[in-house]
Order: sequence, then C-alpha cells, then structure tokens
Amino acid sequence: MNYNKAAFLASYGISSQLPESGRPEISFSGRSNVGKSSLINKLCNRKNLARVSSTPGKTATINFYEVDQCYFVDLPGYGYAKVGNADRQRWDELINNYFGARRSHSLLVQLIDCRHDIGADDVQMLRYLYYHKIPYVVALTKADKLKKSQLAETKQAFEEAVRPFGCRAVVLTSAENGYGIDELRALLDAAAAPGDAAGEQADGV
Repeated sequence: MNYNKAAFLASYGISSQLPESGRPEISFSGRSNVGKSSLINKLCNRKNLARVSSTPGKTATINFYEVDQCYFVDLPGYGYAKVGNADRQRWDELINNYFGARRSHSLLVQLIDCRHDIGADDVQMLRYLYYHKIPYVVALTKADKLKKSQLAETKQAFEEAVRPFGCRAVVLTSAENGYGIDELRALLDAAAAPGDAAGEQADGV
C-alpha cells in the first residue's frame, strides 16, 4: 500500500450518509484521547491529514480517508466522561450500523494507551469485537513514553490481557518517533491484500 497517497474524503454523522463500500476498509477505534489521529498521520507520513479535535469525544462522526486503494475509517472515540447520553446513543448507532452493514471491512486497529491498564470502556469494545467476530489487532500507543527495558514486558502483558478476546496481534507504536509503524503497516498491507480472509470474515457482520 502506498501510504503517501492519502487524502481526507469526508466526515459522516449519520450512518445513512456512509459511502458505498467499494474497496478494502481498515478502521481505527479507541478512547477519545488515545491518539488515533496522530497514528493515522504517522502511518501516512502526514502532519495534518487527520485533525485532532479540540474537544475530545464531542464530535461523533466517522471520518473516511482514501489511502491508496483502501479506506481508512476513523471511528468516533469513546470513554469521554463529559459526553451526554444523547451523544453516547448516537455513537452506538453509528458503530452498530457501520459494522452491521455489508461492507468490505478488512481489519480494525484497536488503540490502547500502553502506559495504563485496559479500561472498562476498552474491555467493552474488545468484547464487542469478539462477539461480532470482527478481525482486529491492538496498537499500543505512546511507546515513546516507556523505557526501553519496559517495552517487551509491556507488550507481553497486553498480549495476555487481550488473548481471550481473539486479538490477532499486538504492536507497540509511537506517533512521535515512529516505533512500530513499519510493523503495523505490514499487518495492514496483509489485511488489505486481495482475497484476505479477514475481509471475507468481516463482510456483513
């Protein structure tokens, strides 16, 4: 995949607005402050492709990016305390309708901050992915905040924590120094390849 060939397509706040699914889709999920926009920017070698919201968790939209022959789908962040019930309900509707539609979904990247234990909101999302048989990998963000001596132990701890939920792989990443970005790109390339089993499994879940 040519990650330098990337462009913002549109934001969608209502599931009926979503574009037709005519190419592999790789989605990104995580808490509002976990660094989804920063990771997408790093993957695509861009600074402002995905913009960081000034009010985390307040904008419940699904953002689509064209990346070569794929779509990167930035799902609305969750777990922000100040979001009201109406926003949470809208988030649920967007997510359920996105995954409930018959789309060419190849892989989901679940982002988790490597500096903290898995939170209750993350566990809820992992259970959702496992229940609906949505293929996913975990990208641990902010690895640059760890000491080198902590990297292997941290990755192993998270691998054990997410194993019961059917996670395919765990990758330590940093949008600051690029740690793990090539490893994550390799997983995305494999998922988006024609005939990949992940896309067939996820289609129409």
